[in-house]
Amino acid sequence: MTRALMKTGRPIYISLCEWGDLHPAEWGFNVGNSWRTTNDISDTWESMISKADENEVYAHLARPGGWNDPDMLEVGNGGMTENEYVVHFSLWAISKSPLLLGFDVANATATRAVAHIVGNEEVIRINQDPLGVQAKKTRMMGSREIWAGPISGYRFVVMLLNRADAGDDDTVTAYWDDVGIPAKSLVEVRDVWEHKTLGRAVAGNISATMPPRSCKLYILKPVG
Repeated sequence: MTRALMKTGRPIYISLCEWGDLHPAEWGFNVGNSWRTTNDISDTWESMISKADENEVYAHLARPGGWNDPDMLEVGNGGMTENEYVVHFSLWAISKSPLLLGFDVANATATRAVAHIVGNEEVIRINQDPLGVQAKKTRMMGSREIWAGPISGYRFVVMLLNRADAGDDDTVTAYWDDVGIPAKSLVEVRDVWEHKTLGRAVAGNISATMPPRSCKLYILKPVG
């Protein structure tokens, strides 16, 4: 199939799917542009977060022209909360995974309800960043996690994740060491879900307090 598509002379994206059984991340780059790393997703938090975990194992094998695919997006199908869908879209974006919409886009009500999520251009640009490096978990503290990775222009994406199932709001902190930034750097912080840049450069770390099953997503740019 790969050879046949190449012979057409047209740019065609080929997606491989054998549900990750034979670890296609280890060999798929030679025959396709993306490969499923997991079994099928369903529209629940438990399914979604487990697929992100399984996909992250192969982060070091993703690169321009070949991407890890933890299955389509469930955003808009109604099985998760808005915060959970934001986590879902954020994880797929920073993982450089294909952003394949899995809801009925002809359903105007469903489309309006999630347009601010799936249409967030700042998050999509992270997914499409030309550097093509998949973010990884860099710190885990119980239900608190840091996911981070470099993007083009000497910038970094960092996700603060509270994956607790219930309970009070919790504070998650990412230190520059977690992200790959020199510890003494001053850093410009852009919140890509709030579409706001913090008014001053930040030293040492970034923190956010959030409810269970929610996240914050930032672009960090060292400036001094």
